[in-house]
Amino acid sequence: MFTTNSLARILVVSVGILALALFSQIAFAHGMSDAEKLSIIEGGNLRYLSLGVTHMLSGYDHLAFVFGIIFFLKTFRDIAKYVTAFTVGHSITLIFATFNGIQLNYFLIDAVIALSVCYIAFSNLDGFRKYLNMNPPNMMLMIIGLGLIHGFGLSTRLQELPLSTDQLLLNILSFNLGIELGQISALALMLIIISAWRKSHFFTAFSRLTNFGLILLGGFLFLMQMHGYEHNIRSAELSAVTQTTIEPMIKQDVPPQPEWTDTITITIDAYDYIEYKLFVAKEATINYQWQSDSAELLFDFHGEPENDTSGYFKSYKKSTASQDTGSLTTPFAGTHGWYWENDSAAPITINLNISGDYQRLDKEQ
Repeated sequence: MFTTNSLARILVVSVGILALALFSQIAFAHGMSDAEKLSIIEGGNLRYLSLGVTHMLSGYDHLAFVFGIIFFLKTFRDIAKYVTAFTVGHSITLIFATFNGIQLNYFLIDAVIALSVCYIAFSNLDGFRKYLNMNPPNMMLMIIGLGLIHGFGLSTRLQELPLSTDQLLLNILSFNLGIELGQISALALMLIIISAWRKSHFFTAFSRLTNFGLILLGGFLFLMQMHGYEHNIRSAELSAVTQTTIEPMIKQDVPPQPEWTDTITITIDAYDYIEYKLFVAKEATINYQWQSDSAELLFDFHGEPENDTSGYFKSYKKSTASQDTGSLTTPFAGTHGWYWENDSAAPITINLNISGDYQRLDKEQ
């Protein structure tokens, strides 16, 4: 027969395994999809607000932290007090860091955010008194402090977007407002679930298991972020080693890589968009010239690093024109190419000429 303690241990392990399975694909909670990146190229504060909402609702580490904050709170006053403290904390650093261009390594900051989930769950379990024989730190001050850290995480992701220098503060405030709207929506659902759950006879027993589960989840997210950080560092080191080994080969008059020349015809339907990409090695050079057969259209010439999971992309040139000519020496290995958007009622055909060191990829729509 299983004892109550052994059943509890089995359930904790089961919850942990389930969490690992469910979150293995979403551990990097804030990577932006191509659709999201393309949607904000034109700017617009409503799009930043919308992105803030979706970012918070998909920010599993932030939501887990908020869930931990309100878990044992019963009165509206207490819930409002602590959630407001968290909101003030993350809003301060989100606005300040983004406006002043202060950036941190997104893997490391997300790793600390993951540990904040462990902290709030450990505090809920009264771990400081039970396991450390000490009084817990002031909860209000800790939530404000951890909120400041969460704000740096939000700012790091926001700064990956092509923010407008003319409307920078409005872009930031719109994104922050979206974050708060997303948080309110998630908070309302959490309160409904917890309120109904609290009426159950099993709440006390399962509340401990839930907080142990939050600790497991936070630990898993921490390990995933540190793995991403290590991979990022190793990639940078490998790039440096590769660069030092290539330079002597050039000095020894090794023949350069073959050069390809392509002419591609691209048709964009009315009110549609197309993205055309090439794979280009680091510090390789491509030359390009494109021209539309009729109207001007929005375009963004940009690149995305190879094996990057954060959603980062670098915009080289963004404008509205019917043609463009130039040359690019790439700052990193990855996919580099053009996004064109046809806002007219008729199809537009683009003739693209490219040459240099690259590999062609299928166009993405």
